[in-house]
Amino acid sequence: MDLANAYAAIVADLPAVFSMGLVGVVGLVMVAIDAFHDNHWSIPWLGVGALAVSTVWEVVHLGAPQGTAFFETIRTGGFAAFINLIVLLSGLATILLSRPYLNRLERHYGEVYALIMYATVGMLLLGTANDMISIFLGLETMSVCLYVLTGLVREDEGAVESALKYFLLGAFSTGFFLYGIALMYGATGTLTLPAMAQAELATFSSQLLFWGGLGLFLVGFFFKVSAAPFHMWTPDVYQGAPTPLTGYMSTASKAAAFASLILVLYYAVPSGGAQLALAVVAVITMVVGNVVALSQSNVKRLLAYSSIAHAGYVLVGLAAGSSAGYSGALFYLLVYSVMNIGAFGVMGMLEWDQKQGREQTLASLAGVAEQRPVIGVTMSVFMFSLIGFPPFGGFIGKYAVFAPAVEAGLTWVVVIGVLMSAVSAYYYLRVVYVFWMQSPDDVAVDGFTEAALPPATPAAVGTLLVCAVALLVLGVFFGGILETTSTFFEAASMAAAP
Repeated sequence: MDLANAYAAIVADLPAVFSMGLVGVVGLVMVAIDAFHDNHWSIPWLGVGALAVSTVWEVVHLGAPQGTAFFETIRTGGFAAFINLIVLLSGLATILLSRPYLNRLERHYGEVYALIMYATVGMLLLGTANDMISIFLGLETMSVCLYVLTGLVREDEGAVESALKYFLLGAFSTGFFLYGIALMYGATGTLTLPAMAQAELATFSSQLLFWGGLGLFLVGFFFKVSAAPFHMWTPDVYQGAPTPLTGYMSTASKAAAFASLILVLYYAVPSGGAQLALAVVAVITMVVGNVVALSQSNVKRLLAYSSIAHAGYVLVGLAAGSSAGYSGALFYLLVYSVMNIGAFGVMGMLEWDQKQGREQTLASLAGVAEQRPVIGVTMSVFMFSLIGFPPFGGFIGKYAVFAPAVEAGLTWVVVIGVLMSAVSAYYYLRVVYVFWMQSPDDVAVDGFTEAALPPATPAAVGTLLVCAVALLVLGVFFGGILETTSTFFEAASMAAAP
């Protein structure tokens, strides 16, 4: 590194982190405003504005050539812009859905929105990292903020339990993650992803060191994306955390972690080196997530196991180990984020138990679509898309990850994935059935009355409608997006990368 020109290089690279910098600076402004005007009404709208401006910036840079910035520590260009878009849009929708929800809980704290902004900063860094240090910094920045947000309602024993489980297991998985990085560094002598792939592993001991380190590294990532058998924290944490924040946790953080994993697999790992392990974990994850979801009566736990299953579907694309598989996984992450943000948003708007939906059963929402048809329609769209019904984005998303796996010879994985999708239809359609076809008179739920349902706000309903329409658009006009994601892995653009 030429220290004489270091400052000039940093200044020249600042546009590459415009979104990250803007979100971080606005987070500081939120903290400053809250210090002088406690819980000021403008704080969440500052976040909405910053995330919206950053979104426009990333849309403009979707077609930019790929490269690196800040001495090869982060990636720039199309891939980075696409992942940043998913994270920023998830954060934007979360703030819009969280504002009325937190007002209702009397937790409309300015610090909450600042934590969302800094979790977003961590995700932006994680999803575009080009070396192991950046990956670790992004991962921990994101995780620390999510630990605090999970335990936001400190008076509720369920929220405290969720936060404690998340923190302890997260810290435990970080040990695996860091030790894996240390072993990979010891084997290759570098922390930069492309340089790792170019390092010569001439001896058996260096090969053992590298592959052992990669195994530990993957364990840390499997925890973050809720892949079985490292999923044990997910149902309890999702059930106890504030519902819109749970949606954010299950989408943006997962998208950033998967994006980082794609970069590691594509740049740092020899071709085909981890495909079998990924395929096995994908199968276990799909089976565990879908089968256990069948017995859930609490919708948040049901969606938690659904989230586990969908992590398995994304892993199918990664197991293919091809450009088409990685491209399909990116498209699936976009579709999944829209589906899950919407589904958790609906549940937040129908939450009546005053315990973050922790004790609220699906049966208590019998016939709710008759009272709130717009919410019923949007929830139905989310459920059908999660199953993979055409013409919604979920159908194209599953095709985008399954087709490359078949081409890679992983037909057995795809067969299991299709069967598990059929199994998932039972519990997703059960939600639709309860919403539309079951009468409240048929179900007696203690403490529930129609008046107990919170009022729907225009911003929240509008967000759900946008998500529902987006799923239809993604299911019909998918060609351009898939074509865009495929260009991120073309040989020409990769050859230009350092």
